[in-house]
Amino acid sequence: MTSHVERAIAERIARVRAEEERKRLEREEQARRRAAGLAKRNARRLYNLAQRGLELAPPTTFNNTSLAASGAL
Repeated sequence: MTSHVERAIAERIARVRAEEERKRLEREEQARRRAAGLAKRNARRLYNLAQRGLELAPPTTFNNTSLAASGAL
């Protein structure tokens, strides 16, 4: 037999655990949405660059006359 105080404590512990679980699931869902949104934005950015005909990487030259080689950049 448990007292009313022990029952009240057990109920409070159960409520706290349920709330923590709800918050954990909410954080996981938000992380999934954030990752999906980031992937979508990156895909759109790459698509837009391709539509404008831009290269995804800067041009590389291996001579010492480029601005990057001279330290001007």
